[in-house]
Amino acid sequence: MKNLLGIIPARFGSKGIPKKNLKKLGGKPLIYYSINVAKSLNIFNQIILSTNSKKIAQVGKKFGLDIPFMRPNYLAQDATPMLPVLRYTLNKFSQLFYMPDIVCILQPTSPFRKPKDIIKGYELIKNTNCDSVVSVKKVPDHYSPEFLMKIQNKKLDFFLPSGKKIIRRQDAKQAYSRNGDFYFIKSSVIIDQNSLYGEDCRPIIINSKDGVNLDTNEDWEKAESIIKRGES
Repeated sequence: MKNLLGIIPARFGSKGIPKKNLKKLGGKPLIYYSINVAKSLNIFNQIILSTNSKKIAQVGKKFGLDIPFMRPNYLAQDATPMLPVLRYTLNKFSQLFYMPDIVCILQPTSPFRKPKDIIKGYELIKNTNCDSVVSVKKVPDHYSPEFLMKIQNKKLDFFLPSGKKIIRRQDAKQAYSRNGDFYFIKSSVIIDQNSLYGEDCRPIIINSKDGVNLDTNEDWEKAESIIKRGES
């Protein structure tokens, strides 16, 4: 088995849903759901929380998570991309312990991810030796890039030249978008290639009905209703 490090990134600030990582969803702080699913799987050598907040760190420890070091505030801003956070985390972790072969990113904003899907992602990167595996969902036909248009200089035009040839939505190519459930990435891709994906990125397609990505208050209300209906 390849050495696998689970990383749950949870900074303190958030514009869309203020302090969302500590906000109670179904009576539990949001980060609980990612911690709980990660600990239920027998695939990780270690699971750590990456945070700049002492409050979040305390909650993480309460649920049995390791916080070997804090994330600096300059890597916890609204505009901070994930890649520099992972590079910092891997470099710091390797100085203290070892360099894992693969990392798995479990963002708290996807509380309803299924363990079986995470296992599929791990098996795929382990068995194919690809650079990364990303969970995705199908994009509705009418949102296919070949159907999208832009207004430029008061004129309507297609985003893709091939869009001019597409009349029926059935003829458009199936598109996919990242759904945020998980990312499996080789550490060498992050450190040596300075990339989240590498040259060989494979998908795990998730049923869009199974998930919700918490970015807005409307998303939060949807998540609460899912819990109340007992569908999570």
